[in-house]
Amino acid sequence: MSATGIKIGGLVLASPVVAAPMAGVTDKIFRLLAREAGAALTFTEMISAKGLLYNNRATWELMDLRGEEGQVGVQLFGKEPQVLAKATRLAVEAGAALVDLNMGCPVPKIVKNGEGAALMRDISLAREIVAAMVEAAGGAPVTVKMRKGWDNGEVNAVEVAVAVTAAGAAAVAVHGRTRDQYYSGRADWGIIKAVREAVNVPVIGNGDIWGPQDALRMLEETGCAGVMIGRGALGNPWLFRRTRIYLQEGRLLPGPSVGERLAMALRHLRLAVEAKGEAVAVKQMRRHLAWYCKGLPGAARLREAINREDTLAGVEEIIRAYLENVS
Repeated sequence: MSATGIKIGGLVLASPVVAAPMAGVTDKIFRLLAREAGAALTFTEMISAKGLLYNNRATWELMDLRGEEGQVGVQLFGKEPQVLAKATRLAVEAGAALVDLNMGCPVPKIVKNGEGAALMRDISLAREIVAAMVEAAGGAPVTVKMRKGWDNGEVNAVEVAVAVTAAGAAAVAVHGRTRDQYYSGRADWGIIKAVREAVNVPVIGNGDIWGPQDALRMLEETGCAGVMIGRGALGNPWLFRRTRIYLQEGRLLPGPSVGERLAMALRHLRLAVEAKGEAVAVKQMRRHLAWYCKGLPGAARLREAINREDTLAGVEEIIRAYLENVS
């Protein structure tokens, strides 16, 4: 087990704690909060390689890395090697510390087009894509995020990992669920260990990291080089620092208080309003605010009140009144 960091190609991460790419979640503001909270590497949301080449405005906005500090990876999806190669060049030019190929997204509209997790069913194409991306990256690391397999009858993460690393992938992240599982059931950490034993690049484990102790157990059980935290960090950016401190120093920091959680929720909302405007941000932030409120006393009523509100001032007043009542 290593709690000191990860070396991915020429990129050195300060700790083994990485924030997962999540569609609709890991925008610039989420990345800022994750980085402040101790994530050694953050990722963009998954970005359409074809959308970049077509100069789609919304796609390019997802790849806006201007002003960001720390290491940010750009995750691309697609299925055409030369399209992904060109998009890789654009990502590196935009400031990506590394470029990741999405081979794990289970969403029907992605996989029905042969992208995301569907690439695990065409290993020769996956190998060709990675080779093209590596050639285009100009020395920046290219990585792959994959799943255990397509379903329980088609578990091929080891074979896929061997193929993409032979093509030049500098690291692989393995989510211990099949495409068929989506995010249900339990992640199979055994497949992470099997991949780690089969390849000679860092393997980052993903799936069911809900607390610092889970991260330590994953490192010990699988021998993986790092942990990638996804859903566990929703409304809970403190998890990155708590995990890093626990792995590196053995100290288990307390979780945030109710006041700290709601103060962070409001900070997140204010940053979103500043970046996107009130009308857009307040609506977009409703699910983030629900994650921050999860598990609090009267969370359902609090969430319902927030979801009826369209202004920053209104949400601030709801949370102020809530804090007065629970204190």
